[in-house]
Amino acid sequence: MKKILGCIRRADQDYDMIQEGDRIAVGLSGGKDSLTLLKALRLYQYFSKTPFQLEAITLTMGLEPFDLSGVEKLCAELGIRYTVRHTQIGKIIFEARKEKNPCSLCANMRRGALHNVALELGCNKVALGHHREDVIETFFLSLFYEGRLNTFSPVTYLDRKKITLIRPMIYVPEKEIISYARREN
Repeated sequence: MKKILGCIRRADQDYDMIQEGDRIAVGLSGGKDSLTLLKALRLYQYFSKTPFQLEAITLTMGLEPFDLSGVEKLCAELGIRYTVRHTQIGKIIFEARKEKNPCSLCANMRRGALHNVALELGCNKVALGHHREDVIETFFLSLFYEGRLNTFSPVTYLDRKKITLIRPMIYVPEKEIISYARREN
């Protein structure tokens, strides 16, 4: 976890991600990246000179019974308020619209729903668990499929929503996340 925290500290310093008084919503999918981000940001609160608050948010897709008991337990252990918002995004995409290429629409709908919940909870920032390899993969996808040099920004202000999106793990190698997830089971 030391390496992960060091990378988060460096990203925060390089991109001025976290300011005093921020209420940061962490989007929790239940996967290794988002759960590691939540734990790391909680630990980062202890030694960061900038005080900030955390919220945890999970969106369901409306297709599952989805067991969130482990995520709920982690949030309780960390003392972080956890909100689950039930959506019908999956049913809309796969049953109503029968999308052949659902990824882009699904991502846009999930992102919009996550931002709306974060705003309802009084958050001014949303943190996502993208890591170093996500940055690299996005760069190459953009290069090969769009013919341009581009990737996502570490900090993005969304002026229509009046919320800032941050990616504190952009310097974290995925192998560190995998290693941490295995150690923590």
